[in-house]
Amino acid sequence: MSVDLAIGRLASRQQGNVTRAQLLALGLNSAAISYRVKTGRVHRVHRGVYSVGRPPRTAHERASAAVLACGPGAALSHRSALALWELADRWGFGFEVLVRSDRRPNGIRPHLCTDLQPRDFRRQHGIRVTSPARTLLDCAPLLSQKALARAVNEALRRKLLRRSDLADVLERFPGYRGAHKLAEFVHATGGPTRSGWEDDFPAFCRHFGLPEPEMAANVGGWEVDALFPNEKVIVELDGWEFHSSRESFETDRERDVSTLAAGCVTVRLTWERMHERAAREAARLHTILDQRRA
Repeated sequence: MSVDLAIGRLASRQQGNVTRAQLLALGLNSAAISYRVKTGRVHRVHRGVYSVGRPPRTAHERASAAVLACGPGAALSHRSALALWELADRWGFGFEVLVRSDRRPNGIRPHLCTDLQPRDFRRQHGIRVTSPARTLLDCAPLLSQKALARAVNEALRRKLLRRSDLADVLERFPGYRGAHKLAEFVHATGGPTRSGWEDDFPAFCRHFGLPEPEMAANVGGWEVDALFPNEKVIVELDGWEFHSSRESFETDRERDVSTLAAGCVTVRLTWERMHERAAREAARLHTILDQRRA
């Protein structure tokens, strides 16, 4: 196998990037590396890191180069890791990287950390990155509770982590600045929610003194948005964008009949009523729950 073919294969596993140490290990010397830079076969991205064939263009390619520039043991972290796991919409300014030594390449925001274990790291798209649980712990102090809830629920729904993974990082780092914000998700009942609107409903219930609902509960083989299990009242959080097709209309009615047969009644609550007439809707829910208890 030619050296250039070996370089290409290695780069393909690292989002198009290689390090100087890797090039030397493949048999190149300093002169051969300089020749490839001069002829455009490789392009210098950071000190000791090169992209093969062309400069990096995508966020993934630049993120991989940033991690490689920070040396062995480095991993994408914090908001950059959140973006790599697709739990955030934007990458933000400057790649954040967890480092084992005080290395500060230009354009990179390093976070020195030496007490993590192998289970705190993963590979995603060929990039070494903190695990979803550790990423959420790192980001907890930086996010609003609402944004954190959406990220946690999305990670649970996509099976990127389990609640036990959150419990593990909280047990090992109980004094970490964002630990208390993550704790409420460890013992939450029901399944993960599907939208920010569903995330809002438990807070709505707490604000108006309603019982704590079980989110994404299973009733009669159907997943429902929220359930008050003691009163057997289901709350479906309806939005036109989710229920505007004939198929979803029929599915909703089929679910209502099946859950009624299982002994539960369904209340449908729209975004407008919950947010614009919150007190009135809460009072009506109190009345319904009282009637069911009676």
